[in-house]
Amino acid sequence: MKAESATAEQAGSGQNVVKSADRALVILELLSRGRHRLSDIAEILRLPLSSVHGLLGTLVHRGFAEFDQTTRTYGLGLKAWTVGQGYTGHRDIVGLALPLMEQLAQQTGETVQLSRLDGTENVYIAIAESPQPMKLVSAVGMRLPAHAVGLGKALLAGLPGDELERRYRSVQLERFTENTVTEPAELLAEVEQARVRGYAVDDEEYIIGCRCVAMPIHDHSGAVVAAMSVSAPTPRCGPDWTDETRAPLSTVVSSVEQQLRR
Repeated sequence: MKAESATAEQAGSGQNVVKSADRALVILELLSRGRHRLSDIAEILRLPLSSVHGLLGTLVHRGFAEFDQTTRTYGLGLKAWTVGQGYTGHRDIVGLALPLMEQLAQQTGETVQLSRLDGTENVYIAIAESPQPMKLVSAVGMRLPAHAVGLGKALLAGLPGDELERRYRSVQLERFTENTVTEPAELLAEVEQARVRGYAVDDEEYIIGCRCVAMPIHDHSGAVVAAMSVSAPTPRCGPDWTDETRAPLSTVVSSVEQQLRR
């Protein structure tokens, strides 16, 4: 359903969308999250079974997808990985930020994450793990709904108001915990608050037992190009945790921004 909404948004934005190519790319996005049977792909994406079968055949032929005869499932092929390695859009910022993130993880004792925004999803591009045994577990490349995490809201705060409304016009906000924002108006209000104060928070909105504080990273033009967060298990978060964590996070974010402006 999410994939279909994204397609509708693109078509509505005036872009020249080729339906078959768009469907093939949506299938690849789905396969990037795990293996699926043909019928499941058609059902999840709400596409005709015959169309999905033909598109998968083409993707397998070109090496972008692979078919497992034993499990009767499709997954990403080696060509998808090869093409992905050609994307270098975030490598500069990762190279600049990761050493500082590792220092911040040692300083705070918590996990530090760097992400970028893709549509309405928060995509992790670098992680410095907490040195403590009990810590947040995530992975580079993982995608989470931006509305449910602090990093996502920090990234959304970098969008113009009309663009933010456009992206969420036909998207249903999924609930993950009782704290998740599910009303568009409430999300817009939280994003505006993050824009004004310069940081966003996640108070057990995606996972019960996990909190985070996140800040946007701006490039030389002032555009938000990424966001960085510190995440911790709720039992380690005292009443002043947000303010205490925000100070060292702000220092690191400022340092990354200064290097980006050189």
